[in-house]
Amino acid sequence: MEDNSDKSEELLEDDGGDHDIDSEQVFEIGNEDMETESLFGIEGDDMENDSELVLDIETDDHENDEQIVEFGSNDLDDKNQTLEFGSKGHDPTGTQVLEIETNNKDKHNHPPVVGMEFDSYEDAYKYYYLYAMAFGFVIRVKSSWTKRNSKEKRGAVLCCNCEGFKTLKEATSRRKDTRTGCLAMIRLKLMESNRWRVDEVKLEHNHSFDPERAQNVKSHKKTESRLKRKLEPSADVEVRTIKLYRTPVADTVCYGSLNEMDPDNDLGKNKRLNLNKEDAQVINDYFCRVQLTNPNFFYIMDFTDDGFVRNVFWIDSRARASYGYFGDVVTLDTTCLKNKYKVPLLVFVGVNHHGQTISLGYGLLTDESQETYNWLLRSWLTCMAGRPPQTLITDQCAGLQSVISEIFPRANHRFCLPLVIESIFHNSGNLDSEVFRTVFNNVIYESIKVDEFELAWDDMIQRFEIQDNDYLQRLFEDRERWVPVYLKDTFFAGMFAFQPGESMVPFFHGYVHQQTSLKEFFEMHDLVYQNKIQKEAFDDIESKESDPKLRTMCTYESQLSKLHTKEIFSLFQYEVEMMSHCFHISQTNTSGSIVTYTITEQETKGSVIRNMEVMYDKIGIEVRCICSCFNFRGYLCRHALCVLKHNGIDEIPSQYILTRWRKDFKRLYVPDTGSNNVDITNPVQRFEHLHKRALQVVEEGMTSLEHYTVAWQAFKESLNKVRLVADKSA
Repeated sequence: MEDNSDKSEELLEDDGGDHDIDSEQVFEIGNEDMETESLFGIEGDDMENDSELVLDIETDDHENDEQIVEFGSNDLDDKNQTLEFGSKGHDPTGTQVLEIETNNKDKHNHPPVVGMEFDSYEDAYKYYYLYAMAFGFVIRVKSSWTKRNSKEKRGAVLCCNCEGFKTLKEATSRRKDTRTGCLAMIRLKLMESNRWRVDEVKLEHNHSFDPERAQNVKSHKKTESRLKRKLEPSADVEVRTIKLYRTPVADTVCYGSLNEMDPDNDLGKNKRLNLNKEDAQVINDYFCRVQLTNPNFFYIMDFTDDGFVRNVFWIDSRARASYGYFGDVVTLDTTCLKNKYKVPLLVFVGVNHHGQTISLGYGLLTDESQETYNWLLRSWLTCMAGRPPQTLITDQCAGLQSVISEIFPRANHRFCLPLVIESIFHNSGNLDSEVFRTVFNNVIYESIKVDEFELAWDDMIQRFEIQDNDYLQRLFEDRERWVPVYLKDTFFAGMFAFQPGESMVPFFHGYVHQQTSLKEFFEMHDLVYQNKIQKEAFDDIESKESDPKLRTMCTYESQLSKLHTKEIFSLFQYEVEMMSHCFHISQTNTSGSIVTYTITEQETKGSVIRNMEVMYDKIGIEVRCICSCFNFRGYLCRHALCVLKHNGIDEIPSQYILTRWRKDFKRLYVPDTGSNNVDITNPVQRFEHLHKRALQVVEEGMTSLEHYTVAWQAFKESLNKVRLVADKSA
C-alpha cells in the first residue's frame, strides 16, 4: 500500500505550495494497449482542405492505417469551426451539456487538461477557441490526420497562432511578424468510442496576451459572426456550454416537468429524472445558494434534447480537497437508486482518519445504464484532477462494471460483500434458510486459502443440490471481486466488510427514506453535512487532547496510542489484547531472509483452534499475515504483532503506520487546483492563484485562536504592503 496522504505544504510561499500534475499521470483512463497513431506515410488524395499543405513521406513502419498528417494554414475561416453558445436549457443537437457558471464575466473557460472528451472534433475546436478568446490569444490548426483512403478525421493538433517561426520567404513580407515559437497547444485524438479526447496539453505561452487584439483578429471575427445564442443569459451570470457526449433520446417537443409530458411516452420517461414541477427550481436554488459561500463548488447538469434534466452531479470544495487525502478507497453508495427512492441519489463515499464516512460527490441519476454511469464517472474524475482511486467498491451492476474497466483501468474494482450476500439470499428461493445461511457464511468468511474456499464451495453446491442455479454460477465466476480470500492484496481502509455481521451503513442512513422528496433532501442535506464536519472537528480535538488508557504492557500499544486517532487506536488496541490468544509460534519454512511462521490461535467463542500463516522478512523488517488485516483494515493484526515480538522488534515499522490514521494528520480543505505556472500578465490567472492561496490561509487560520491571530496579522501586513506599492506607483 503506497500512502500518498502526506501532503503538507508551506502557506504563503510559492515554492512548494503547489503540486504539479504529471501530464502522463492525469486522466489515465484509456486502454494501455491501444495502438499509437502513425502520422507519416501520406497519400496526396486524402487531403481534407485545399489550403492545407500535405507532407508526403513513405515509410514501411506503420502500426495502423491512420497515416495522414496535414499542416494547416493560419486562417481559421472554416465552415466546420464555428462556435455555438448554448443556453442554460436544451441543446437540439442531442448533446449533453456541461454548464460552467460564474458571477464575473471576466472569468473564462477552465484550461484544458489531458483526458477531456468531446462529442466531435468541432466541439473540441470550439472549446479551445473559446478558451483562447478568453485569455487573449489566437489558435490555428497546426496539423491533422485522417484514416487511409478516407476523409474521416482521426486526430489534430491545435496550437497558438504564435507557434513556430516565419520562413525566410515569409520574413521578407510586409506583414508584422507575430511568430514567437510559442509551444502552447492541445493534441486531439479520436477514440474507439467515437469521442475526441485531449491526450496532450501545453499551457505555457512565451509571449504576452492581448485580449483586445485577439478579439479583432480577422479569423476570430469571421468565426464570431456565426455565433448563435438561443437564449440571452442574465446580466450578472455568464453561462457557457461545453458539449461532452451525444446520446439518442426520444423525439419530443414538450418542455417543463415530467408531469407535463405525454403519459404514454415511456421512452421519454426513462431518459429523464422524475421531477415534480418545483424540483428543478429546488435544485437551482440550492446550487445558487451554495455557490455564494463555497467558491470551489462545482456542478454539472445533463439535459435531454428537449430540455429535461437527465442527470445531475455536484461536489463541494471540502469534498474535492478531501479526495486528495482520503481518495485511496471510494465506495459508490447506490442505496437510494437501487431501492427506487423518490430521490435517485448516488453518493461517492470515502473514509477519513477517524474511520468516519465522508462524501466525495453526489449524483442524481435517471437510471443505472452504462451511458449514465459513463457520464457520471467521467464528470467526477474531471473534478478530481484525473486521479483515480486505488480501490473502488460498488454493487454488481453490469453497466457499472464495463464503465469502470474503461475509465479506471488500474483501479481495483470490488463488489460490496454485504450487498452480494443479500442478493444471493434474495435470488436463492427456497435456500433462504438458517442452515444454508450458516453454511454459506462459513464458506465465505472462514476460508483462509483459495483452495479451501473452492473445495468448500463445491461441497456446498453438492450438499444443497444447486448445480443449476445460474445466479450462483455467475457470482462464482466473478468471485475475485467479492470473496475475501481473493482480495488480500487489495487495500480497503476498513471499507470492506470481511467478517460476518459487518455491513456498510448508507451515507444518509436515518435521514433519507423511500418517500423523501427532493425538497426535503436538500433541506436536510446541509444538516447532515454540518454534523459530519462538527463530528470530525470534535474527534480531532478529542484525539489530540485525550490520553488513551493502556490495557497491556505491550510497547506496540503504547507506541500507537501517541499516533493514531482515538477510533482507529481502539480497533488496533483490540488486536493487541488478542495477542494473548496466540499461544504457540512455530517456524515452518525459511527461504533466504524470509521466514514463515505458523501461529496457533484460540478464538474467543468456544474452543476453536486456528492456525494462521505469517511471513517475515528479516532484512526489510516486513511482515505479512494470511488474514491480511493490514490491507483490509489499515493496521497490523495480532498474528503479525506476535511475529514481530518473537523477532525482538520493539516498535511497529513505519510502513505499517499509515499517515491517513494519524491524529496529527494535517489537512487543508481547499483543493489544489493547479501549479505555480501562472501567467502573471493575465489578470484572471493572477486572481485564481491569489484566491486559492488566500483560502488555504483561511482554512489553516480557523483551526484555533492562535492560528487565527497569526493569519489575521499576516493578512493585515500583506494588505498594507500591497497598498504601499500601489501608492508608490500612483
